[in-house]
Amino acid sequence: MKKKRFTEEQIIGILREQEAGAKVADLARNYAVSEATLYNWKAKFGGMDASEAKRLKALEDENANLKRLLADQMLEAAALRELLGEKMVGPAVKRAAVAHLRAVMGLSERRACNIVAIDRTTVRYTPKRPADRELRERLRELANARRRFGYRRLFILLRQEGERSGKNRIYRLYREEGLTVRKRRARHRAVGTRAPIVVEPRPNARWSLDFVHDQFACGRRFRVLNIVDEVTRECLAAIPDTSISGKRVARELSTLIRGRGKPGVIVSDNGTEFTSNAILSWVTKSKIEWHYIAPGKPMQNGFCESFNGRMRDELLNETLFFSLDHAREKIGAWVSDYNHRRPHSSLGYATPAEYAANLTATGDRLRNPDQLRRSPVAPSAPSGVSTNGTLIAVG
Repeated sequence: MKKKRFTEEQIIGILREQEAGAKVADLARNYAVSEATLYNWKAKFGGMDASEAKRLKALEDENANLKRLLADQMLEAAALRELLGEKMVGPAVKRAAVAHLRAVMGLSERRACNIVAIDRTTVRYTPKRPADRELRERLRELANARRRFGYRRLFILLRQEGERSGKNRIYRLYREEGLTVRKRRARHRAVGTRAPIVVEPRPNARWSLDFVHDQFACGRRFRVLNIVDEVTRECLAAIPDTSISGKRVARELSTLIRGRGKPGVIVSDNGTEFTSNAILSWVTKSKIEWHYIAPGKPMQNGFCESFNGRMRDELLNETLFFSLDHAREKIGAWVSDYNHRRPHSSLGYATPAEYAANLTATGDRLRNPDQLRRSPVAPSAPSGVSTNGTLIAVG
């Protein structure tokens, strides 16, 4: 700001000389100012003393400051309206907001950073992370092939292919690529306590049976009989058909037993197929214990219910079936993949077939996660992934 030649006290002294009788022309010549300047001083400071002039100067300065503050607030309000609807979370979003304010409203970098509440060094920071193009492409390929897999299972698949990246890096790329799996429904949490049924830790100790329903493209409905080994988590059979009676269930169980051996106990709900005379006769003839869950308590058959949920989420909701033969082909391929390729989180991210082979090779003895990690049969869980021990209490 340009410095004034005369202070308010000096101007008032010059005006007092003019009031005492000095001519305007003489005063202008003596003080090297124009006559118009003297008349302007008289209009502004005429009749004032030095204290009143100081008070007027203070009021003018305060008024200028208030105007400047008001202008700043109005500018910030306009900038916030420009960013209305934007969620200012994360450095990347704030950098974009600062660039937008500078481009649209012509604000300086300092002013834009103050409005967005970000440090200028953060705005000027240039990321030095590698592009990860090949890893991103492979991650997208796996996510497209396994559309209902989350980042944990995709991380396991990448580790099996030799990828050395950690879980946090895979998760960051997974989020940046927009591969997050949308949850289809809210999770229902159990209320209260349950008394688990302890089973012997060996294959064929306990089988679970249940039906899952779907329909063809033409609208005709069909059902799938699922049989699951609760210890090894293997899907022993998934039989699709338009109608499955109690006699058909008994026939399929007999076929399965001839190839695999008798189970210790079979668990099912109270459906008419499982409570029919054909099943009761078969149980008496085969001398196998059959356990019915309590009515309205599906979690007593939780392993098969969980398997049904995985099948519906990863296969039935993702596939359009055109015929019964097409359904048998797709379901058979998915069951094979489930048993031999899909990592199971409850088994230390081993596959059910690998876990069953390890369980048989070690004398039908369940192994804890540390033992499973050292096993030459079942692959170890990568670092960063929690491994929960296999439960021996079910039901």
